[in-house]
Amino acid sequence: MAPHIIMISSCLIWNLYCMLVLISGGSVISVPLVQAKSWLNAHATFYGANQSPSSLGGACGYDNTIHAGFGVNTAAVSTMLFRGGEVCGACYQLICDYRVDPKWCLRGRSVTVTATNFCPPNNQGGWCDPPHHHFDLSLPSFLRIARQGNEGIVPVLYTRVPCKRRGGVRFTLRGQSNFNMVMISNVGGSGDVKAVWIKGSRGRASWLPMHRNWGANWQSSADLRNQRLSFKLTLADGNTLMCLNVVPSSWRFGQTFSSRNQFS
Repeated sequence: MAPHIIMISSCLIWNLYCMLVLISGGSVISVPLVQAKSWLNAHATFYGANQSPSSLGGACGYDNTIHAGFGVNTAAVSTMLFRGGEVCGACYQLICDYRVDPKWCLRGRSVTVTATNFCPPNNQGGWCDPPHHHFDLSLPSFLRIARQGNEGIVPVLYTRVPCKRRGGVRFTLRGQSNFNMVMISNVGGSGDVKAVWIKGSRGRASWLPMHRNWGANWQSSADLRNQRLSFKLTLADGNTLMCLNVVPSSWRFGQTFSSRNQFS
C-alpha cells in the first residue's frame, strides 16, 4: 500500500507545480485544480511544415478544419486515443514537459487542440503504436509549446478539457437518395459525439437513430428529402442537445447548416 500512496503523492506534487509555478514572460498557465489528477504523459511532434492546417481533417472526415469550426490548432492522435473515430472533435490541453526536455520545451506554455485525424501505427514500435499516447500536431500548435528548429519528438503532459466553440453545431449533408450521411462539426462541451438521431418534418415523424459511418460522419437509410430536418446529439459525457428544424426543406446534398444552440 505504501508505494501506491507515494506514487499518487508525487503525481499531485507535479500537478500542483504545473498549476502554480510554470511562468514564462510574466504569463502563468491556467490549470484548474479540479483537473489536477487528470494530467497524463504523452509525446508530440508535428505534421509537415508546408502542409496547411486546414487540411488535417483526415480520418475524422473534416474536409476543412477551419470551416468545421476548429481553427488551426488540431492534432492527429494515436490508436490509444482515437478509438475508431469516437474521439473526433474532442479537445485536449497540452504542456511541453520542461522537466524532461528543457532544450526544446517552452516553459510555461500550453495549447488546446482538437482531435481531427488519426496517426496510424506502423506496428514497428513507432510513437503511434499501442500503448503510446501520441499527438501529431499542426505546426502552429507545436510551436506554441516547443522551440522552432526541433523536428523531433517532445514529451508532453495532456488532459481533456471542454471545447469552446463559436456559433452552433454544424451539419454538412452528404449522400444520395435514401442514404443520408451527415458530417457533424463545431461541437462544444466534451466535443466527442456518442449518439445521433435524425427526424424529418412529415406526418408523425419519430427520432431515427443514426450510425457512425466513419469519424464524424453519421448515416441513416431513411429518405428524408424535401423535409425539414432535426437532430438530437448525445456526447460521450452524457449531455444531450436537440437542434430542431435546423435544416430547411429546401436542403441539398453538399450544404452545411448551423444550429442556433450549442453545448456549453
